[in-house]
Amino acid sequence: MEFEEFASTRSRRLFQIAYLMCGDWHQAQDLVQITLAKMFTVWGRLRRGRDEPGLDAYARKVLLRMYLSQRRLRRSTEVVSAELPEQLTAGHGESDLRVTLVAALAQLPPRNRAVVVLRYLEDHSVESVAELLECSPGAVKTLTTRSLAKLRGILGADRELLLSL
Repeated sequence: MEFEEFASTRSRRLFQIAYLMCGDWHQAQDLVQITLAKMFTVWGRLRRGRDEPGLDAYARKVLLRMYLSQRRLRRSTEVVSAELPEQLTAGHGESDLRVTLVAALAQLPPRNRAVVVLRYLEDHSVESVAELLECSPGAVKTLTTRSLAKLRGILGADRELLLSL
């Protein structure tokens, strides 16, 4: 597989993961571009040593590390807003649910958000997430439990809507 093919077939999924982690369209685009740029620089070595699932796992790991590293750098300059941008609030039904989920995820700390996205969107095992985050499986379980408890509190009445899907 050539890099161009990999990038064109995987960038949409990487963007979805990045957006759910960071909650910002532009930052998600930046994260995907940085991830692909980092992969491009070592593509020859990567392609020789990995199959397609291995390349996907490597891309997710780079994306996650870039997201967590940017969160640490942006901590002091981030401006918190209680309102969502207009473009996200428009829509009905399923799009309202997406807005609710993204807003709830945005209230979680970065590592907690990453754990929820990787465990429930990407359907990774506890061990796989632990490897990506470079922590123990017990830490992943703790982060998952705390994150879900916080999401239940944030969502309140909307939680029933989520469970009906």
